[in-house]
Amino acid sequence: MTAYTASPLTVAFLATALAACTGSAAAEECHSPATPIAEVQGSGARSLLAGTDVSVEGIITLDSRHAGGFRGFYLQQADDETDQLPATSEALFIHTGLNAGKPGHRVRVRGRVKEFHDLTELTDVRFVRDCGPSALPQPVSIRLPWPAGDSPPERLENMRVRVSNRLTVIDSYQLAQYGELTLAAATQTIPTEILPPGPAAAALSQQQDRHRLVLDDNRGVRHPDPTPWPTPALALDNTVRTGDTLSGLEGVLDYRFGAWRLQPTAGPAFHRDNPRKPPPPRHTDATLRVLFLNLENYFNGNGRGQGFPTDRGARTLEQFQRQSQRLIAALTLPDPDVIAVAELENDGHGEHSALLRLAQALGPQWRAIRAWASSGTDAIRTALLYRTDRVEPDGQASHLASGPFQKQGRRPLAQTLRPLGSERGVQIIVPHLKSKACHGARGRNRDQQDGQGCFSDRREKAARALVAWVSTHPAPASTAGTLITGDLNSYARETPLTIFRNAGFSSLVHHFHPCTDAGCPQTTYRYKGRNGSLDYALASDSLMPLVLGAWSWAINAEEPPALGYRQNASPASPWRSSDHNPVIVDLAL
Repeated sequence: MTAYTASPLTVAFLATALAACTGSAAAEECHSPATPIAEVQGSGARSLLAGTDVSVEGIITLDSRHAGGFRGFYLQQADDETDQLPATSEALFIHTGLNAGKPGHRVRVRGRVKEFHDLTELTDVRFVRDCGPSALPQPVSIRLPWPAGDSPPERLENMRVRVSNRLTVIDSYQLAQYGELTLAAATQTIPTEILPPGPAAAALSQQQDRHRLVLDDNRGVRHPDPTPWPTPALALDNTVRTGDTLSGLEGVLDYRFGAWRLQPTAGPAFHRDNPRKPPPPRHTDATLRVLFLNLENYFNGNGRGQGFPTDRGARTLEQFQRQSQRLIAALTLPDPDVIAVAELENDGHGEHSALLRLAQALGPQWRAIRAWASSGTDAIRTALLYRTDRVEPDGQASHLASGPFQKQGRRPLAQTLRPLGSERGVQIIVPHLKSKACHGARGRNRDQQDGQGCFSDRREKAARALVAWVSTHPAPASTAGTLITGDLNSYARETPLTIFRNAGFSSLVHHFHPCTDAGCPQTTYRYKGRNGSLDYALASDSLMPLVLGAWSWAINAEEPPALGYRQNASPASPWRSSDHNPVIVDLAL
């Protein structure tokens, strides 16, 4: 073996390299100098260090590296190391699968700064070094609505917070799909329910969006099982309704998927401030009770237990049976004499039609009004049913088949009905106007950005046609007035309702339960966290003196969609039988 003697130059190089490595390792030791988290976050919406490698050191406040989590953890600067500047956040999300550290431990991390869908985070993490236990940073006290100039709360991104006031549940649409509840300081009302369409309504909508907080579940999975809220698990007898409130909200504030969210570190307390209520009692002087309900697509297959899945509604016979049981409970518990419905399968009047099957399910005393003129070519229709032991038809039923209803739309149905033994009857018209969905919208039917959504022009023309039809449609001489009850797909201050008001028709629920600047006490629908009324009972001037009361029974719009008949196999009850609340009117004829 030949001996090797390193040259002085080689020895010097190796010594320098070793010193560099030793110095580099020393620089990444716990408590050695690091980039302050506030400097990474900066005072703006985006980090000025995006794309830069940095070393940070802080305390893990919430771990999301579990199965189904966000694949990382939240890191916050210790309280005695903050920059004391209120405009900068002291926390980051660390996107990594490395498993060192846990909540309440100080860690040192090196990675690359990245803006991920407006969330500032560290990614491409090289190492996570556990520096041992450390006191958690104190949560910052916040409250909604956000103070003026503090919306959105960018300065608190990823930090521990505690909500000091109770928050109201305004939306549960994503509860089953993503484990989310949307919260606000108070119930939010559809702007055009209380304001005319236009800039003021649009500004209110934007303001409402800013002052929201999503209660998340620190998971990124679809259809979490069990559904996390309320605890221990969502069920028909353990629900959370919009209008309920939450207290004890504490966790990490972050921004994901276009919304500010609270990832909780403790379970909040749920308060049932909007409890379920029985149907409104019938007025002692009422001789006729009329109920309207949008059935949310009542399709019965071929009417013989087969033909599922249908184009709409139930996908299986079992789902259809649950849907039927819930709808029958919703329709019969208020003890109506007349039932008007929308979103019923438009498959004629035959023995196996959805209309006759619904009448049979209601009971032997119920009959369906048959208008032999065509109900149109739409997949769904409106309909009228009545109790033969209390009510009788007066004259013939008819459909409005002219104007905008000649070739498109659900044709309104009209029939005069009279309580047995009474000399007076009421003409009932059941419309279902075009929805606000934008599929196929062209020209003036596109969203005009005034708060009315798509197809407002078509709904306006339909409303004018209905008003004209009432003035020309023949009714029996004994008719005391007209009641238009149905789904108008328009909120109370939108153009169609203005047309009806100008023609002498009053919204009865709004008459007996008026809206204020704070909102409306009784509504029928909820959309994207806002409540309002799409469903109405409109009385003509001549009928108004005979109206004893009107209500919206809050059985559906306030309940989570996760409790619907498709997802939930609970026994028959009226709760979440549809996505609309029924409207109920008592008359003295």
